[in-house]
Amino acid sequence: MRTYDVLVIGGGVVGLSIARELRKRHSDTRVLLIEKESSCGAHASGRNSGVLHAGFYYSPDSLKAKFTRLGNERLTAYCEEKRIPLNKCGKLVVAKDAADLPSLDELLRRGQINGIELQPMTEAEAKSIEPRVKTYQRALFSPRTSTVNPLQVIEAMQHDAIREGIEIQCATAYRRRETDTVRTNHDTIKAGYVVNAAGLYADKIAMDYGFSEKYRILPFKGLYLYSNEPPGAIRTNIYPVPDLRNPFLGVHFTITADGKAKIGPTAIPALWRENYTGMGNFNFGELVEVASRGLGLLTGAGFDFRRLAMEEITKYSRSKMVSLASVLAEGVEERNYHTWGRPGIRAQLLDITKKKLEMDFILEGDNRSMHVLNAVSPAFTCSLAFASHVCDHIDKAIG
Repeated sequence: MRTYDVLVIGGGVVGLSIARELRKRHSDTRVLLIEKESSCGAHASGRNSGVLHAGFYYSPDSLKAKFTRLGNERLTAYCEEKRIPLNKCGKLVVAKDAADLPSLDELLRRGQINGIELQPMTEAEAKSIEPRVKTYQRALFSPRTSTVNPLQVIEAMQHDAIREGIEIQCATAYRRRETDTVRTNHDTIKAGYVVNAAGLYADKIAMDYGFSEKYRILPFKGLYLYSNEPPGAIRTNIYPVPDLRNPFLGVHFTITADGKAKIGPTAIPALWRENYTGMGNFNFGELVEVASRGLGLLTGAGFDFRRLAMEEITKYSRSKMVSLASVLAEGVEERNYHTWGRPGIRAQLLDITKKKLEMDFILEGDNRSMHVLNAVSPAFTCSLAFASHVCDHIDKAIG
């Protein structure tokens, strides 16, 4: 049996950031991070869009609003320090018709309250930034939005964590809690404190510790479709005005760190937690659980799950994705979009008592363990600032 002061479960960007922050605060603390895959960032952290969001989408009283602005500043500085390429191309949010203008105004209001730099623009001003953009009368421009290759960030953070004295053990999966120890697929670990940052399985682990009673993860699959146009064919990220009642932002253009355009993502209900492609990682028990959860949401949910599911499933069609993207920019043709990117799965938390998708970050814990139950987008952007928040809670819990 090995003994550590802190065990962190999950080697994504949130787990790595929490481990590093704990070690920074308590330099004599023995920290072990376990990751069930052969490398860190194999799931959501390494498969996300790579967008460093600015923070104007989120209601001013939310944790997301607070940590996106701070996280953008800190992660941008980290990338610059590590010489990780950033594409500081900004983001245009566009209106498709007059009905979108009140929501565009609400985004501007939120941005102002959240302390985010935003530039209201006329259609002509928007076209000066991106000549191909389509918008109705007005748009918003976010100069602080940028993009990065997320795997390069994960690699740098993992390297830093090891250099800072954190032990990282990959190919090591959490199996169960045994009184005051954790059983993995290899051995038993005794830890003074356990931090659960397990993403898609955070709720399952939390339940072993008496938490997540009213929450369950509902997985959604995200896919991007890549353009074969040359870098710079579209200069900036282009997003529609989102439905602020839902956690998804709709099909949009993302410009990668190397200047290529992609459209997406989908938010297709997954059939099991790691349902990336075909029957890979098939889990019958999860299929039954997720299917029954989805059927239960068809009636009485706090959002229109039936409509959302049907709309998203149609996005498996390239022509549908291109059609949705063509509302945002000129010259969007299906012949230029053939390559699907690596699927990602969003570990979206569901309140099963209210049948409601949780929109903000959620933690539960005590003086023995802390559980990151909801760390969905923009958790990548927020990771460094969010880790400080989690560690504040841990420090308070253990006195």
